[in-house]
Amino acid sequence: MSRNKPKTKVRTAKGRKNSSTRWLKRQLNDPYVAEAEKYGYRGRAAFKLKEINEKIDYLKPGMAVVDLGAAPGGWCQIASEIGCKVVAIDLLEMDEMADVTALKMDFMADDAPDILKEELSKISSSGLADAVLSDMAPNTIGHKQTDHLRIMAVVEAAYYFAIEILKPDGIFVAKVFQGGAQDSLLKEMKKHFKVVKHVKPPSSRKESAEQFVVATGFKGSEEV
Repeated sequence: MSRNKPKTKVRTAKGRKNSSTRWLKRQLNDPYVAEAEKYGYRGRAAFKLKEINEKIDYLKPGMAVVDLGAAPGGWCQIASEIGCKVVAIDLLEMDEMADVTALKMDFMADDAPDILKEELSKISSSGLADAVLSDMAPNTIGHKQTDHLRIMAVVEAAYYFAIEILKPDGIFVAKVFQGGAQDSLLKEMKKHFKVVKHVKPPSSRKESAEQFVVATGFKGSEEV
């Protein structure tokens, strides 16, 4: 991907915050934003899953995938392109796409896991998923310790849901921040998966604390 095009300058408009100007400048000069537009992806985040999958080569045609925190749908697009069938959930509305069932609701709501399982049973004869993907992240407040706890609560909820519904040898991918998954969660993951590691795909901005925990080779709960 070429990164050598001239930089686009952004003038600070009256009434616009400096942080908004910096964000706009990043967007205008981000090659992944341009590539997303070129290929019709719903956002640059699509490349994150694409690059993670190129690294682990896991998603295959015919797989059943659950996508948590899916809007606007970039990860769903990549999974659908590969030939997977997807059940997705997000608080925000998502436009329709082929082979994707999108639920507009909060994954942290009490009834969300059961509704997801019901929809999963429609695309998987076993009622189980080959992969659970989570790009969820709660709104941050700027207090490092509090934000970390909120982020880890979401990751842990996604993880415990994943080990309920994954097929043996399944995969779990989740976004984490601030140094990755904490030690207690990593220790727990290693009980259930053969390989657990952190990955920062090239499309994840260098200045961002974002990275992904990738757990492959689900052992099945009976083996723990």
